[in-house]
Amino acid sequence: MANQFHIVDVFARERYTGNQLAVVTDAGDLSGAAMQTIAAEMDFSETTFVTGPPENGAWPVRIFTPAEEVPFAGHPTLGTASVIRQQLADGTPDTVALSLQVGEIPVEVRERDAAETLWMRQQPPEFGETLSPDQPAAVLGLSAGRLDHDWPVEVVSTGLATIIVPLADRAALTAIDLDREAYDSLVGGREAKLVHAVCPEPRGADNDLAVRMFSPYYGVPEDPATGSANGCLAAYLARHGYLGPSPVEARVEQGYEIGRPSLLHLAAENTGDGVSVEVGGRVVPVAQGDLL
Repeated sequence: MANQFHIVDVFARERYTGNQLAVVTDAGDLSGAAMQTIAAEMDFSETTFVTGPPENGAWPVRIFTPAEEVPFAGHPTLGTASVIRQQLADGTPDTVALSLQVGEIPVEVRERDAAETLWMRQQPPEFGETLSPDQPAAVLGLSAGRLDHDWPVEVVSTGLATIIVPLADRAALTAIDLDREAYDSLVGGREAKLVHAVCPEPRGADNDLAVRMFSPYYGVPEDPATGSANGCLAAYLARHGYLGPSPVEARVEQGYEIGRPSLLHLAAENTGDGVSVEVGGRVVPVAQGDLL
């Protein structure tokens, strides 16, 4: 029997924007090697595989970039939950839980801006090392003076470690020209492979931040919309008060430079036990078919 797949656009406000995702359902008969081959063929930032019915209430899911399997990624979590809710689960439930390598991630449907928005609560963030600005600036093809030195360059993880790089303005964000040799040098000895640049000058008056994310290590030169990295950013915003005191609510633009405009909603709050992080966005169906 052929495996059915669905293509959805995540963090999109209409089709053919946001971040593309392929979701292969009833994938329990596929080996990991076959999944990796399919993900490379799809050549989206990620492809996901629903490997069976829910176990203890959570649907088992594996996530692959074109280059390798990853324990967690944001837009695949939301997009897969949407497909499960619409195609596999009974009665389109308002909450869907995914069982990923990082643990169980709940996804909840809420109404926002008169549209159905899916939200995921990410794993508690872990804050890592603070980096000198020179090397991240070189990775982005910028002088160190184009970074915003009021805020640290910091490694943060909610399941997929990310280097948060604050820039002074949108001109710097637009001017990024990734230096692959410098990138390989930066990430080579680190768990963090995602470089997430952020500036406080969005295009839209209703938005708060504009970002770009680069991860050639995973076969993703630039990502249109990155739920995991923006979850790390949400934690960073709350910890450092970048947008003011906690709790934080932010609208984030991404993907404009590569023709895939995206909108992500972030929420974070300092709690007695750390920082709680949620990331939300819309999921728009695009296509479905069968693997031959």
